[in-house]
Amino acid sequence: MRMRGKVAIVTGAASGLGRATALRFAEEGARVACADRAFEGAQATAKAIEGAGGEALAVEVNVTDEAACARMVTATVGRWQAVTTLVNAAGVRGGDRRDPAPATADWQRIIDVNLTGTFFASRAALPALRAARGVITNIASIYGLVGGSISPAYAASKGGVANLTRQMALDWAPDVRVNCVCPGVVETPMTKSLLEDPAFREAAERRHPLKRLGRPEDVANAILYLCSDEASWVTGVALPVDGGYTAA
Repeated sequence: MRMRGKVAIVTGAASGLGRATALRFAEEGARVACADRAFEGAQATAKAIEGAGGEALAVEVNVTDEAACARMVTATVGRWQAVTTLVNAAGVRGGDRRDPAPATADWQRIIDVNLTGTFFASRAALPALRAARGVITNIASIYGLVGGSISPAYAASKGGVANLTRQMALDWAPDVRVNCVCPGVVETPMTKSLLEDPAFREAAERRHPLKRLGRPEDVANAILYLCSDEASWVTGVALPVDGGYTAA
């Protein structure tokens, strides 16, 4: 059990990569705080964990709200007296991928959730993580490493997450390890509307040398490694989990 004894907070746990990660952690023995703005979805993930014999807590959080992030950490520590692991999976995709100049409100919302929210949640958890000599894994994207047919606000936010990860890894060492994963195109509720376009789906599959789209479990397994003791000498890494997309 690679996460036995760990207490993890996973934001964005209602669906997609966050849900897959929360479930995977629980399978490996972690106690998991399932945090999301969509509280009913967070509750559903927590109930799935408990139904499989695990320990879980559902927490409502808007990661753009500093006070809400603090309450999320307080609730987790109150339940299990520690936080050893934080996964920042909360995120939004944004507007039309073909729009080269998004509206200011769209730009700000995407930056606020994807980048600032990652920082707020990490900063709120930092004292508990330092006490536990814990670990953070952030969710960036291939579009934080390369350009592509995606919202420029999304690309900018995920590029920010990748570099924020490197800086936090330096600033918070040696007490806290900080890494991020950079997924390729993964089939999740967030990408559903994009992938309903046959041309986009075909092009996406073609761009990945392994010739398939990602599954949430593909990314969750990489996050599991980075958050486990097996990665105890790994920090400051932006790990592509992308079927070879960035290599191509």
